[in-house]
Amino acid sequence: MQSTNRSWIARAYRDYAYGRQTLAELSKRYGCHRETLRRQFERYAAVVKPKEAHDTPVALTFDATFFGRDYGLLVFRALRRNIHWQEVDHEKIDYIGHGLVHLVRQGWRFSSFTIDGRRGVIQLLEELFPGTPIQLCLYHQKAIVQRYLMGHLKTDCAKAIRSLMGDLLHISEVEFLTRLHAIKRTHRAFLKERTDSGQFTYRKLRAALRSLTVNSPYLYTWKRFPDLRIPNTTNSCDGSFAHWKARVKLHRGLRKDRRAKMIHFLLQNT
Repeated sequence: MQSTNRSWIARAYRDYAYGRQTLAELSKRYGCHRETLRRQFERYAAVVKPKEAHDTPVALTFDATFFGRDYGLLVFRALRRNIHWQEVDHEKIDYIGHGLVHLVRQGWRFSSFTIDGRRGVIQLLEELFPGTPIQLCLYHQKAIVQRYLMGHLKTDCAKAIRSLMGDLLHISEVEFLTRLHAIKRTHRAFLKERTDSGQFTYRKLRAALRSLTVNSPYLYTWKRFPDLRIPNTTNSCDGSFAHWKARVKLHRGLRKDRRAKMIHFLLQNT
């Protein structure tokens, strides 16, 4: 057994986290008993070193993902890597603020932000970093609108909104706003219809158009500042989530503390 060389534990844990190997297979490979290997993994704590701040402002993307209802991770990415993450129990605006303040204290500066559109985030960013461009993830915006359209897909208004969403990535900001205003003008009477109780009949369609109107200043930031190379989606975060979640799923049945240790290890190396 290689107990005199602590580096073998780090190699073994990497094999465990990234591969499909069981403890039994690893015990044979590293020449130690399975339970000894388990104990070594329990004691092993990979050193999480803060990512060194870049010398120029970076385009920051952040998003959260959850395992169940009360355990999640808020991940901040730039330069195609995770530069900070923190455990969260809900997607609270305060958590985002704490993460951003932590990064600033580490020396990070930001040329832009790409966000998922959660309510309150834009206000927070404009207060903390006035003047810094903000891009709303286009796929999140499309998903928000799609949820509102459910149940009304056969109406002409919904069809027009869906067509606009389908072209979102390919048209200019001017064309987007022109078509958005045209939809609201063309279907004004339809959208004002009310039920016998006085409620708007098509509240969800109205909500879809309101979402697009409110968020429109943040949908084409990436085109307004081409030199900044602002990501127009949070796909960088989503891809990172998919990568390490797939690794964690290879080890079903892990205790919460062991799962958390593996997640932090994978995030450090993603």
